Amino acid sequence: MDIEKYLKRFHAYPVKERFLQDLARLQSLHMQHIPFENLDVIRNVPIYLNLESIYDKIVNQHRGGYCYELNGLFHWLLQELGFDARLISATVQKPDGTWTKADTHTAILVNLDTPYLVDAGFGDSTISPIPLGGERFTDHSGTYKVEQHDETFYDLIRENDGEEKILYRFSTEEKRLEDFHEGCVFNQVSKDSPFTHDDLVTRATPDGRITLSGLQLTRSENGRKEKTDLTPEEKAKVLLEEFGIDLNVLEKQRS
Repeated sequence: MDIEKYLKRFHAYPVKERFLQDLARLQSLHMQHIPFENLDVIRNVPIYLNLESIYDKIVNQHRGGYCYELNGLFHWLLQELGFDARLISATVQKPDGTWTKADTHTAILVNLDTPYLVDAGFGDSTISPIPLGGERFTDHSGTYKVEQHDETFYDLIRENDGEEKILYRFSTEEKRLEDFHEGCVFNQVSKDSPFTHDDLVTRATPDGRITLSGLQLTRSENGRKEKTDLTPEEKAKVLLEEFGIDLNVLEKQRS
């Protein structure tokens, strides 16, 4: 796998130092140029936890992916660049307060002067590393902090309009990509998976986020949201122009 080609995929360059600002720049650019998307899931194209196939999809085919793909490959890159990075597992909290299947989300922990949570594969979330010490960080999507829940688990929390919401709960135990095989299969085939119902493609922008959900496009900019209903033809155009994904190519692969 070609590190420089991967970096060019999201408009980045090799880092000579391993400081927080370098890590933050890599995460932000990754989330702006490589979308979170479930298009293969909806089209019944199998996703395998193999770094070579994930690299080919994201870098050579100019695609995105979901957490196992995005964080799996980004974790590999961070290690190759000399960062002390490890994969960890998390359990996502649903909007109604219940929890998804345990340990089916993967994120990254990077040790600098202190441990930082790094997540390039959670869709609408922070674009920056968040320290595990409870400090708050604000970007266009909200204010975030990580709080220790007990001796084992931590919570990633987003604050919006004075209200706190747990996004997911995680431990710092190191995982391997293959440890997420069960979760990867679940999120591809289960009706209880949030990814098996309709197309979802989203990426960060310098001022917010752009999200395609089914036939609806949502643009968020500086806290303001604009929703637009699309025709199938307009959807294909948005996928190509905003996300660099050619829907005709996907349908050919499906057949």
